[in-house]
Amino acid sequence: MKHYAKLEELRALVGQEIGASDWIAVDQARIDQFAQATGDHQWIHVDPARAAAGPFGAPLAHGFLTLSLLPLMGESAFDIADVRMGVNYGLNRVRFPNPVRVGSRLRGHFKLLAWEPLDGGAQLVTEVSVELEGADKPACVAESVSRRFL
Repeated sequence: MKHYAKLEELRALVGQEIGASDWIAVDQARIDQFAQATGDHQWIHVDPARAAAGPFGAPLAHGFLTLSLLPLMGESAFDIADVRMGVNYGLNRVRFPNPVRVGSRLRGHFKLLAWEPLDGGAQLVTEVSVELEGADKPACVAESVSRRFL
């Protein structure tokens, strides 16, 4: 976990990695809970026997499950002491270049792409590359836009 005392410190770090998260396990229970919450019960995610015989040899996490883990990853990657509130403002681009099989572990690498002043804070654009343990390609690459308020 990287600690920053002030939001202003990040302005000078545009173009650099500002933190990397802890590893997060993606087990079948997490996949099933996501399917229940979203209504996406496609067999490749929730039917282990059928998925084992499918093209990937195991159940896969939903791409949007991987994406939904970005806030959790961010919590363990870095903190900014003088920020009292942060909000998700959106995404500029998202890709899923590598499937996440059940039993995998993921962690996020946060690279600051932009720091824009806001009244009472700043808007941060970070490229989050979601590392898939043991793989050459990331599971997800996303440009996340957040607003941080003092």
